[in-house]
Amino acid sequence: MNQTIPLAFTGDLLCRQPPRGIDVDTTLAHFAIITCLVDPELVRPQIHPRFHLDLIEHEGREWALLSVVPFVDQDFRFVNVPWLKWRFGQTNYRVYVTDSETGEHVAWFIGTSLDSWTVSIPHYLWKLPWHRARIRFDCSFDADAQCYSTYRMQTSNSWADAEVELTDTGQPPTELTGFDDLETGLVILTHPRKGFYYRRDGRIGSYAIWHDRLQTTVGHVKTARFKLLERLGMVKAGEAPPIHSVLIQNQTEFTIYLPPRIVDRGRK
Repeated sequence: MNQTIPLAFTGDLLCRQPPRGIDVDTTLAHFAIITCLVDPELVRPQIHPRFHLDLIEHEGREWALLSVVPFVDQDFRFVNVPWLKWRFGQTNYRVYVTDSETGEHVAWFIGTSLDSWTVSIPHYLWKLPWHRARIRFDCSFDADAQCYSTYRMQTSNSWADAEVELTDTGQPPTELTGFDDLETGLVILTHPRKGFYYRRDGRIGSYAIWHDRLQTTVGHVKTARFKLLERLGMVKAGEAPPIHSVLIQNQTEFTIYLPPRIVDRGRK
């Protein structure tokens, strides 16, 4: 990997800044991180030069890591008006990168699909690359076995149609391919607290989140079709991407610190 210092879930990394104002608290359900192996040369054009790809070695070559992250916002609510709540499906597309200015491991968001009229707020007001979609989950969680017996997600009528079917082992991960140790891999893949992206006006935007350390189980892909990756030339049409890992959590709490901010002039 293009970093040699082991990473750990330190107190600073897990510390929660109390939300206020228009910050958001939300409970996420059916949270999955489906990480794909992608040719670095194909993903670099999507990312501002300020950010360096986090790369791993696998089967004699270097790969970038791009995760498709579907989930259901169960009770999306602004902390200053907690009685107003929204429920909707969402899917994020993120690449793991290092910020050359700070040295932080962060996520670069290519975009988000969101199944709610409320997508118009971040789309138009803050110019986030968020897009309206129809997202349907068909999930059954076995509380006794602490794993999913069924996990299906389909996104349609979107800039990024997708179809996913996963199996769930119910077991925590013991290793992650390409990482020197498990905790480093989990920090990279499950705990980027800052996200950067190209705004719809071409400038760079950023927002921050908080969640506790995830307690994921290992999943496997039965079906994974992502039209966005096909359109960007990262996967051949009709083919599934090579999968690095699947991590699943039934439920977790997130805080989103708003509003997002503009951090750079953008594309160069």
